[in-house]
Amino acid sequence: MKSKNVLPSERYGYDFLTSEYIPPGADEYWLRNAQQVEIFSKKPEDWRKLKSEEIEILINNRNRCANWNDVLVSDPFSPELIFGSCFYGLVRIGIVQNVLLKHHDFCVPAGIRNSTIISCDIGDNTAIQNCAYISHYIIGNNCILSEINELQTTNHSKFGNGVIKAGESEEVRVWIDVMNEAGGRSILPFDSMIAADAYLWAAYRDDTTLTEKLAEITQEQYGGFRGNYGTIGSGTVIKSCAIIKDTAVGECAYIKGANKLKNITIQSSAEEPTQIGEGVEMVNGIVGYACNVFYGSKAVRFVMGRNSNLKYGARLIHSVLGDNSTVSCCEILNNLIFPVHEQHHNNSFLIASLIQGMSNMAAAATIGSNHNSRANDGEIRANRGFWPGLAVSLKHSSVFASFIIIAKGEYPSEMDIPLPFSLVNNNIHKNRLEIMPAYFWLHNLYALERNSWKAGNRDKRKVKIQRIETDYLAPDTAEEIITALSLLDGWLGESGYSPMDISNSVFEESGSTVRKIQCRHFENSRRGQVIIKPLEAIAAYRQMLKYYAVKTIAAFFDSHPEMDYSGLCSLLYVKPPESSLIQQRIKNWVNIGGQIVPAFRADELRREIGEGKYKNWNEIHDVYALWEKAYPLDKCRHAWAVLAYLNETDKIPDVTGFKKELSSVLDIRSWIDKQIFMSKEKDYHNHFKRATFRNQKEMEQVLGKPDDNPFIRIIQKESANFKEMIERVRTRLNLS
Repeated sequence: MKSKNVLPSERYGYDFLTSEYIPPGADEYWLRNAQQVEIFSKKPEDWRKLKSEEIEILINNRNRCANWNDVLVSDPFSPELIFGSCFYGLVRIGIVQNVLLKHHDFCVPAGIRNSTIISCDIGDNTAIQNCAYISHYIIGNNCILSEINELQTTNHSKFGNGVIKAGESEEVRVWIDVMNEAGGRSILPFDSMIAADAYLWAAYRDDTTLTEKLAEITQEQYGGFRGNYGTIGSGTVIKSCAIIKDTAVGECAYIKGANKLKNITIQSSAEEPTQIGEGVEMVNGIVGYACNVFYGSKAVRFVMGRNSNLKYGARLIHSVLGDNSTVSCCEILNNLIFPVHEQHHNNSFLIASLIQGMSNMAAAATIGSNHNSRANDGEIRANRGFWPGLAVSLKHSSVFASFIIIAKGEYPSEMDIPLPFSLVNNNIHKNRLEIMPAYFWLHNLYALERNSWKAGNRDKRKVKIQRIETDYLAPDTAEEIITALSLLDGWLGESGYSPMDISNSVFEESGSTVRKIQCRHFENSRRGQVIIKPLEAIAAYRQMLKYYAVKTIAAFFDSHPEMDYSGLCSLLYVKPPESSLIQQRIKNWVNIGGQIVPAFRADELRREIGEGKYKNWNEIHDVYALWEKAYPLDKCRHAWAVLAYLNETDKIPDVTGFKKELSSVLDIRSWIDKQIFMSKEKDYHNHFKRATFRNQKEMEQVLGKPDDNPFIRIIQKESANFKEMIERVRTRLNLS
């Protein structure tokens, strides 16, 4: 052993901070004192020194301390509940009474038994037993700490925040390399980070003023002085763990059997408790409120959003996982994932990607990591509703519009699919890439509607810092549809079809004789690329736009009972030249961490951050709240513009005209209900679905009847509410 590692025994538990890191007039406990007030609100006068008879009881109970004068307690204090333990440095122990603490079936008495405590503050009626080493921690009230090998904090701890402390070099700063394996989009984690923050930082890399200012804000808010103690919030239970180092734990957390937790923050509260289970290893990151991490999962350089889960050996590395997500049995590396992501299979990989929420990864899907050069992985960008199927293999760099489903297969080249709601198929027999636009709307509305319902139903956040859009028809997808219509018109024209052929297309599949047309630029290859059923897709897209536009305007009008129709028109319609600016502003939308906003608002925020308007991330989060308040009007104005686009006129529809639009939307809603029911009902008429059952009755006992399907019932209720809303709007229009 080198001599520099041999220290005088009398200093054990002291000198956590050396003099160069202590402000003038302060001592090494100045940060600790401020922290313990936040944890359990003890004032200096609430602590007292031990009485001589208490010291005698402690010694007789086989407790050891080099200086009993540095052990302070609060009243009432029962020294007989402390035995077999060693104390070093300044140790402050709160109220100790003869009470039991119980968590599930695990019940222990308050007090300290067979443990080593080094320079810690311990709250009222906390139970500590068989903990070999607890150093420089502030432990809240009514906690249970049992069978922990090592629980310690260093004087330079950051608790997962990507900052440096006084006297440290840039080399020790922890970055997360999201979206790109090469690290060109690195961000700094911090304990209030949400997916929107990560996107703002990682996506606009050309705005160097923005990225520099965000790094400065993070350092200013979370960096600075050395000497913060680790914290364990009141009501937390930690048992049977190996190593917990430089970790801050919130209230009411439950940590059982973890192997290693190092340099992380575990956010938890009574309303949103977090749990970490057996075999878990987490290093350099942030665990959000109401998260669950179980069964050997691993996370390194990460941020987990609120109400998210890692299970069954999942690996989360150099990634940000958005709120309301669940990841099991798979590997996620170098990703930025927006809220509501599902990935449940052991042999699926997601590498170097931006996945913008409401997504689902099937078994054996390998998204990225199929190298087409010797360089690091590039990027894959997928908008909302990304759904690669079984054994799908994709190459970097690729881009996908919203609600794309990719059929099973190994895709040989990079892709750029700008047509939303499409089915993408790798037809190896004909050696071509096939795209069926509007597939979900035409053939699988059950899955589309259920995806939106699940995304909303799984949002169990008690504190919603940001609004997450879960409707599959929103401004972002509407703009994608408009772009897709333009592309389809162009390709049909190149294939020899006139505008009259296109405009006369009908929705029913039998109404079109155009089965496929050639397209290009979807795949980086020389093989064929075709659009399947283009005329049906155009009709479907226009129907989707109609439904989105009229539904949005009607819902906005219904939410403003004080307004008449002329007032609505005045609010939504802006005369030239202001109208051109408004139209431009509502045309471009961006998905900021699951929140859909006009691009100009995001651009304004970037400019203001660069100008130094915001001093911390809390102020930036307040801007997201302002966006949420503005969203209904922003969205309604956009819907108004979409309706004008469909009608090919800038004129304001009169009351009679808008009532006709309402009638058409009711027809679409009835069609949606029928399609959803038929999607489920067809399973009951499929020979192979029925083959495993002896008779119809057995099948219905196992699967239930279509009419009794829980989601069908939910849709029926939502449809009834929708029709009631339309009727209210109609009634008000009659009075206009």
